Amino acid sequence: MKLYADYPARATRQILGDVIALLIVIGAIVVGVVVGGVISGFAVVGENLRDAGSGFRETMAEVGDTLGEVPVIGGGIRGPFDAASGAGGSISDAGQGIVDLVHAIAVFAGIATALGPILVVVAVWVIPRLVRARRAGQARDLAASPDGAELLALRALASRPVRELTSVDRRPLEAWRQGDRGAIRGLAQLELRRVGVKL
Repeated sequence: MKLYADYPARATRQILGDVIALLIVIGAIVVGVVVGGVISGFAVVGENLRDAGSGFRETMAEVGDTLGEVPVIGGGIRGPFDAASGAGGSISDAGQGIVDLVHAIAVFAGIATALGPILVVVAVWVIPRLVRARRAGQARDLAASPDGAELLALRALASRPVRELTSVDRRPLEAWRQGDRGAIRGLAQLELRRVGVKL
């Protein structure tokens, strides 16, 4: 794999593209965190309800305990306060449920917000960059092999525009068939230049 081209202008564009892609990913993560934080702020409603229910439960339990100590009638008076304490516990549990739900939504929304742009960057920039880097590495390795120049020249004959081929030789296919070293080298350079590799 060859991440950056041997040609300065193309390598500069690749580096710039990589930096922009990285900034987009970082920006998406920051926006995702902000969105999650904003949504998490709504958990205060559940927290208030939880705290109010918890306080009500404790107060009713204390009153029930105090009144339960009254001789003769304590047991009868305590019952409604114990029931009220249980209701306070239910309110507290409902508040905690709201808090948990809001936090779950915040996490999901934050991830979804960040993931969209990241997936676009991966699909539009990262994967094509890796494919091109792999091709450049393969072309560089092929150029170093014994028959590499001939194979690269053949690839150029199959893929490059006619005007580029004829800039190497008036009859590029015939020159390749006859083993013209200059033409083969020129054709191989066309293919290598396409992937950003110098021969």
